[in-house]
Amino acid sequence: MSGLAFLATAVATLFAQATLVRWTRSRRPHERAWTISLWMFALASAALATGVATGWDGFTYRAFFALGAVLNVPWLGLGTLYLLGNADRARRVEWALVLFTGLALGAVAVAPFSTAPSGTAIPVAKETFDTALPRILAAVGSGLGATVVLVGTVLSIVRRVRSPAPGATRLAAANGLIGAGVLVLSSGGLLQGVLGHDEAFVLTLAVGIVVIYAGFLVAGSSDSAISRNARRSTLPASERGKSSTTSMRDGTL
Repeated sequence: MSGLAFLATAVATLFAQATLVRWTRSRRPHERAWTISLWMFALASAALATGVATGWDGFTYRAFFALGAVLNVPWLGLGTLYLLGNADRARRVEWALVLFTGLALGAVAVAPFSTAPSGTAIPVAKETFDTALPRILAAVGSGLGATVVLVGTVLSIVRRVRSPAPGATRLAAANGLIGAGVLVLSSGGLLQGVLGHDEAFVLTLAVGIVVIYAGFLVAGSSDSAISRNARRSTLPASERGKSSTTSMRDGTL
């Protein structure tokens, strides 16, 4: 199980770094939100790998729970809002999410334990925390974040059917992959919480993050397709059909 945990950590860290590079080049707000989400996932995976390899303590479990169970899915959902919705509305949601992030970090940091985390088995929150607040925050954060991602998937598919605009197919595929990744991650949490299958939980983390990152890559290719179409549409009508002009413009992307 520790090998799977370190694999999930390595995969999440590589993807977080790649997404950070993409955001520093593009400065697109959805990629900023995804970068924050992926780094949270990477840090939570590192805490998980440490816990299952060397044993859990209070700090390791709090970091794993706050960043993994509570916060990374809401930031993922924020990326979906920016990708599909109104930018002003998404910015207001982002400020609310910043406040929620501070509240969640503080609440998880000070929540007392009924049973202190120990051993290498992944602790279950309802058996570890002495108060229900961390679990409520996890349910609210992950539940709303996953809902936004899944609704975004449906909306992107509906838009694709109604108006096949340039890049719409890739956008629908991107949101479909991200939604599928979230479902994979959720299934792992269900297995670990209900059945206690730690190995399955760790495996779904690695698989889920790979699927989500595939969605990020497809979304990036959708942005490029839309940008190419926009550049072509600004050319004079006499030049749009010239392959040399189109090739030159595309080559500058």
